Amino acid sequence: MGKAGSQVGEPVGERAYFGTDGIRGTANAWPMTVEVAQKLGQAAGLYFSRRQNRHTVVVGKDTRLSGYMIECALVAGFLSAGMDVTLVGPLPTPAIAFLTRSLRADLGVMISASHNPYTDNGIKLFGPDGFKLSDAVELEIENLMGQDISARLATPGRIGKASRLNDAAGRYIENVKASFPRGLRLDGLKIVIDCANGSGYRVAPAALWELGAEVIRLGCSPDGLNINDGVGSTHPQALQEAVRKHGAHCGIALDGDADRLLMVDENGQIVDGDQILALIATSWKKRRQLNGAEVVATVMSNMGLEACLREQGLELYRTAVGDRYVVERMRAGGGNLGGEQSGHVVLSDYATTGDGLLAALQVLAVMVETGAPASEVCQMFSPYPQLLRNIRYQGANPMQHPDMPAICQWAEARLGDSGRLVLRASGTEPLIRVMVEARDEALVREVVEEVSQRIEGLITA
Repeated sequence: MGKAGSQVGEPVGERAYFGTDGIRGTANAWPMTVEVAQKLGQAAGLYFSRRQNRHTVVVGKDTRLSGYMIECALVAGFLSAGMDVTLVGPLPTPAIAFLTRSLRADLGVMISASHNPYTDNGIKLFGPDGFKLSDAVELEIENLMGQDISARLATPGRIGKASRLNDAAGRYIENVKASFPRGLRLDGLKIVIDCANGSGYRVAPAALWELGAEVIRLGCSPDGLNINDGVGSTHPQALQEAVRKHGAHCGIALDGDADRLLMVDENGQIVDGDQILALIATSWKKRRQLNGAEVVATVMSNMGLEACLREQGLELYRTAVGDRYVVERMRAGGGNLGGEQSGHVVLSDYATTGDGLLAALQVLAVMVETGAPASEVCQMFSPYPQLLRNIRYQGANPMQHPDMPAICQWAEARLGDSGRLVLRASGTEPLIRVMVEARDEALVREVVEEVSQRIEGLITA
């Protein structure tokens, strides 16, 4: 809900397992159980087995302890459906999307709960084209999971085989480096890279070092329990301190599965996904690399980004929250740049999903080309005051309450044409997210407070 910019609506359809980004939950509790993972492997294996020859699925994971359990259950399901499994170990989510296409696999699977704590885990699926599955395909897989498919599983002679691809990390690193503008190097740049003790802990520092940077590592010592623990893109304080301490030119923070980032300039100031989108859009427009006049973002992106793009003759097209909805619009509209304020940045010339390292390299390229510091190149616009509040609930989703439209109407009337209200349910937790932005910061606080109180009243009534 909101007023500014073109946008598409929220996804439709009731799904028992899949949320906005795959299946996610507490490890070893429904739906992240061995039983569900095995059933998913069988159902997805059957769904993507549509040729007479052997079928292959690429399976990667992040560094969570529970990844071993989920991986084994998934693999068992795929093998029993007759699919061969290629295991690649801990690698970023975008690496799995890349390898699925590169290896001409039928399916790709990433085991990760992204920025969540180690107690959670999740499963993301990619089609043979490297793109995340549509809602419709997820529903078909869910339908198979609810059926007795035992008679359709592989006969003893058709059970799949599992193998490990030892050079998977190297393949991904070379692919990422190929996105960096030809003739440029990172020599002379000191960069702090925070990998959240997650799946990018090996490949991200290696790629930066191979391009010539002096690399200072942070959050690169995973132990199965410390992913996103005080480090990574959701906890930038450690990165800010490290950049200032080491006198680095900038810092890069990835999340647990390295499909999103935030950056820190040489002064320790945070650079979010909206600023990064604006910078890349400006750079690509100058290089004539930007397709069309549209940049895709979500309803959460700041109105300042919209104004910045408008000054350059570009339109901001808004989608529902979730990078796969950004990608769907990019594909439909022919654009090659999109992303989220949270740091998912999709560069479709190089990747089919958000890739934190790829996006960071585009920012570093501008720094190298211009010789300007990160504080100068990354501050593309002054953000409108914006405030986000999460309201936790139990039981029925208050978004379905009959009084909710009246709350939205009050807020939108109070904001007028100078601001926006975005009200949505989280796809991964029992939370209602209230976001308000406007030119007037006092008005933003007033509306968030009033809307939050009214929603809490619905919950306790």
